[in-house]
Amino acid sequence: METFIQPKITGYRQLTEEEVALMNEGKALAEKCGEYIEKLHRAGPCQTPGSKVWIADRRWISIGEEQLQQGFMALMRSIAQPTTF
Repeated sequence: METFIQPKITGYRQLTEEEVALMNEGKALAEKCGEYIEKLHRAGPCQTPGSKVWIADRRWISIGEEQLQQGFMALMRSIAQPTTF
């Protein structure tokens, strides 16, 4: 495997192959979560006759989406370990 030398980014260091693998694994998991969230966004109302209730509450979908994004960003920062704000 050829080692990729990334350009110097202020506040970041060169990642090891293990760290890159962990970052890529986390990014793939985040993509799966994003696909699930999109599925929830597309879900319509319950099929119960006369029901005005949605299968998934839109407000809670948005809250979950935002918190998952923040969580994955925090996990990526835990690997990258930037030295700047």
